[in-house]
Amino acid sequence: MAVYALTGFSLVSLLSFGYLSWDWMKPSLVADVATDPMEKSLPPTFTRPPHIIFILTDDQGYHDIGYHGSDIQTPTLDRLAAEGVKLENYYIQPICTPSRSQLITGRYQIHTGLQHSIIRPRQPNCLPLDQVTLPQKLQEAGYSTHMVGKWHLGFYKKECLPTRRGFDTFLGSLTGNVDYYTYDNCDGPGVCGYDLHEGEDVAWDQSGKYSTFLYAQRVSKILASHSPKEPIFLYVAFQAVHTPLQSPKEYIYRYRAMGNVARRKYAAMVTCMDEAVKNITWALKKYGYYDNSVIVFSTDNGGQTFSGGSNWPLRGRKGTYWEGGVRGIGFVHSPLIKRKRRTSWALVHITDWYPTLVSLARGNLSNVQGLDGYDVWPAISEGKESPRTEILHNIDPLYNHAKYGSLEDGFGIWNTAVQASIRVGEWKLLTGDPGYSDWIPPQTLTNFPGSWWNLERLTDGLRKSVWLFNITADPYERYDLSEQRPDVVRTLLMRLVHYNRTAIPVRYPAENPRAHPDFNGGAWGPWASEDDGEEWEGGREPLKNRNKKKKCKICKLRSFFRKLNTRLMSNRI
Repeated sequence: MAVYALTGFSLVSLLSFGYLSWDWMKPSLVADVATDPMEKSLPPTFTRPPHIIFILTDDQGYHDIGYHGSDIQTPTLDRLAAEGVKLENYYIQPICTPSRSQLITGRYQIHTGLQHSIIRPRQPNCLPLDQVTLPQKLQEAGYSTHMVGKWHLGFYKKECLPTRRGFDTFLGSLTGNVDYYTYDNCDGPGVCGYDLHEGEDVAWDQSGKYSTFLYAQRVSKILASHSPKEPIFLYVAFQAVHTPLQSPKEYIYRYRAMGNVARRKYAAMVTCMDEAVKNITWALKKYGYYDNSVIVFSTDNGGQTFSGGSNWPLRGRKGTYWEGGVRGIGFVHSPLIKRKRRTSWALVHITDWYPTLVSLARGNLSNVQGLDGYDVWPAISEGKESPRTEILHNIDPLYNHAKYGSLEDGFGIWNTAVQASIRVGEWKLLTGDPGYSDWIPPQTLTNFPGSWWNLERLTDGLRKSVWLFNITADPYERYDLSEQRPDVVRTLLMRLVHYNRTAIPVRYPAENPRAHPDFNGGAWGPWASEDDGEEWEGGREPLKNRNKKKKCKICKLRSFFRKLNTRLMSNRI
């Protein structure tokens, strides 16, 4: 049995804060009961394909929404969720690129070669060009498709850009994080560039505008210029609430009573984003889209706890395979839902949106092979059982191997030093190094020291490489059952073996000096020609760049520091 140590506070004191309340799994704090009986009437039938609005937020923690008991104000999101269907058994990936790639392709990252880390600005890498994307399928179904916000799926060639992957228009950033006002992004000392693009051009003229407002305004402009009689797909990938922690002062002032500065700024950014969603919803109604629309809201990964986010009471944080890293905030709001105003515990994964939305659009999925997602609309709209029974969280063969893992610990069928995680039914298995494993309450105390954030720590897991939890009974992952249930461990290891046989080589090439913004007029953008191929050896780096790497001492130094900081990279993702 695990031994838990409370540092600086007693269990009683945490209960007094309300941090260990077990009420979070009960119906939400926002009423699920319609005030008007007529609101429960069945929605109109689908007379034409619905307008689809997919809103994705960045680094928003599981706890950081009003209906999860947060101290952050999110009235718009709370109302939309209360009037729709809350997804409380919804899973995403622990970092940016993997979640976005699985949303866009409907495939696990082991099936796109993106199972390790993220796509970095100087890597000759992007979402595989042979993948038919979600917006491309919606275009086939007659949709106008538009993207606003963060791409983070690679841009080293023009073929990788959003406008070449299914979007009619694009306004946003290509890299993982930029300044909210200046749109500058530095990928290391002296490697800085501007990153805001309009279509395939650099949008220099938009500098100085706060991105959350800019993106919401662009959505309204698109809706105003489009006809609601024609179906539209809007992918709104907010930069918020990723670092840097920046927000208009008037939003920060609302949280002036918060003692923790990072939490105060973070809260302001969340509320600002909530207001942007309100403006988008208002535009849908103003321009005649709302009655035939489906709004999906999703986070991309768990919150970054040392940057103001909170996943309490879940274990872990962004960049980990604990529930705090992979259980997401999700809900669907639509007049077309048959059973509204409820909470769904159907198992849903971010890969499921691809077949679900294409089916809603009356698109053709018969020619798409190898999808890992399921059509979960009947589960969402009608309350039917989810077709999904398991989730491969990931298998990452390149991540630092656990010191105490071995093939022997994996019954001779799986090397438990390899970072992997899988959910089958109510069981969840983790092997290797799952990442930072503490339970971290919201940082609400004045000048809360970073060393005290880990109020509750697991003290006996340092020599382990296998964990097993019954997630239904133990959503906080407090009771490791791997020793009591070796039969279940073996069964789930066999599932990992099965998935691993279907994995393609990892695509994680070395950084290329040609990507430096100085060679592109001071902006991040494509640097490789259309003739540059993708010849990989072991999926690690382009063969043609290997000799250049050997001659480049700076490249070796960068590689050294990249490996040295592997466990700290999640703050930059």
